[in-house]
Amino acid sequence: MNNLSIQLPEVLNNLAHLGIAFLLALPVAWDREKSSRGAGLRTFPLVAVAACGYMLIGLSVLESGDAQARILAGLITGIGFIGGGAILKSKGTVSGTATAASIWNTGLIGVSVAYDLFEIAILMSLINFVTLRYAHRIKSAAEKVE
Repeated sequence: MNNLSIQLPEVLNNLAHLGIAFLLALPVAWDREKSSRGAGLRTFPLVAVAACGYMLIGLSVLESGDAQARILAGLITGIGFIGGGAILKSKGTVSGTATAASIWNTGLIGVSVAYDLFEIAILMSLINFVTLRYAHRIKSAAEKVE
């Protein structure tokens, strides 16, 4: 194993990316935790960090854009599958769709950070948080009008 050398600049770069993905997932995680949802402060940052990590590996070891696209497609599918587990149907009602969509979104945040598309990651974090915090008020007002 002659590839055992660790490059400090690469470690710091990856740590920065993973840390940013973690931090940008926290507002969503905090909202879901505060709302007593099943997924919360542990789940969302882990999804963002894992998605970022997988993409960082893909960017590091795969030279082909097609191969990187396959990793991205796998992440989208896999995170969607995990999010699907958050959706519950019981007695004619469905719950967990916002949590499922937020899980999917935090995966996007992680991938965006891996690609250095911080503006997308920041916007998605902000949009997700604002939607979770305030869209229910708009929905309630619309239901009253009907």
